[in-house]
Amino acid sequence: MTPQTFPELSAALCATCHLFGERQWCLATSGNFSVRVAPERCLITQSGKDKSTLSPDDLMICDLAGRALVATLQSSAETALHTCLYRHDGEIGAVLHTHSVAATVVSRAVDAVVEIDGLEMQKALRGVSSHEQALSIPVLENTQDMPQLAGELERRLAAGDIPLPAFLVRGHGLYAWGRTLGEAQRHVEGLEFLLQCLWQERLAATQ
Repeated sequence: MTPQTFPELSAALCATCHLFGERQWCLATSGNFSVRVAPERCLITQSGKDKSTLSPDDLMICDLAGRALVATLQSSAETALHTCLYRHDGEIGAVLHTHSVAATVVSRAVDAVVEIDGLEMQKALRGVSSHEQALSIPVLENTQDMPQLAGELERRLAAGDIPLPAFLVRGHGLYAWGRTLGEAQRHVEGLEFLLQCLWQERLAATQ
């Protein structure tokens, strides 16, 4: 099983990475992106790859314990967060992690939760049918100890503390997911727009 086993998914994941790279949401090889290819397998970007020029050769297969099927390949240290989400919910089909300016600065400007309401773009998220339905996006504390962060994510998921298909890591960026790659991409695009709006509103309020 290799990325070439799934040519359409590999090409689609690369296309999403290229698009997000063009939007400057994953500069300097940052970010990591994955799709589920089997109940216990995911296709994920290799560590240290430029997402704006990613090719299928820059992808790899991991099991849901984060182990690479090809031992010589290295996935991101944050693979543990992807696999935590896949283990938690068998309907999750893709997990996308961006490092945009808006997501990063907003995550540093709040205590524990980002609250958004009154914006039409909120309906980009599955299950949200009105701008009047307030969104709560939790912020997890950043750490270089990925097992610890994955453990915290697992605990928060089990407790129902992450109500939307998204969370932020403080000073780090956005994680969002969906049942398909297309849905996950829509969630990222909608949330990045909303976070940018929130930050612009905060800037305008200081003038």
